[in-house]
Amino acid sequence: MRSPDGYRHHFVDRREYFLPPGKVVCVGRNYAAHIRELNNETPAEPVLFIKPATALVALELPLSLRFQPCHFETELAVLIGKSLSRCTPEQAQLAIAGLGVGLDLTLRELQDDLKSRGLPWEKAKAFDGSCALSHFVPYSGQDLQDIDVRLTRNGSVVQSGNSAQMLFPVLDLLCYISTFFTLLPGDVVLTGTPEGVGVLEEGDSLKAELDGLVSAETRVAYL
Repeated sequence: MRSPDGYRHHFVDRREYFLPPGKVVCVGRNYAAHIRELNNETPAEPVLFIKPATALVALELPLSLRFQPCHFETELAVLIGKSLSRCTPEQAQLAIAGLGVGLDLTLRELQDDLKSRGLPWEKAKAFDGSCALSHFVPYSGQDLQDIDVRLTRNGSVVQSGNSAQMLFPVLDLLCYISTFFTLLPGDVVLTGTPEGVGVLEEGDSLKAELDGLVSAETRVAYL
């Protein structure tokens, strides 16, 4: 596995994806229980934001965080393998190269401050190292709306959800995103987090999983 500065996508058999990583398109407020825990309004359409490739780090390596407090959000990650622009669900499904699990790391206090002043969220969501990704399992037609997402922290499960609980299903998300942003091979889509988000503490031991598909373990260190 390469260092964080040289992040590349990998599959579970350690094969490196043939293209460099691109942007990460993230979906906010896609699980009702998470919306309630943060006292947000339920959106009528997907809430989107973008992390650059410089946000990417390998989830299998220690999480070295510069900013605190930093919150975790565990999500199903979709690796894009073909270009998508104004696509159909059928085209979207054929474009999925792999499935993984990711941590959307968030500076919640900064995000809340920026939101209260009507300012963009990038500093709170798109900073270097803010997107930690597992290896990917090749996509072979798995039911995208029946995938368990789980985070275990210091031996206790703190997040557990299933993609069936999403307000906006995965293929619908890919179609919606592609009407605004062309998705390119090497891009990743983070599909939203279930309830149970919280602050990462120094020395935390984390295990993020898509049950039966992929898992990754890491430890937290603040610089």
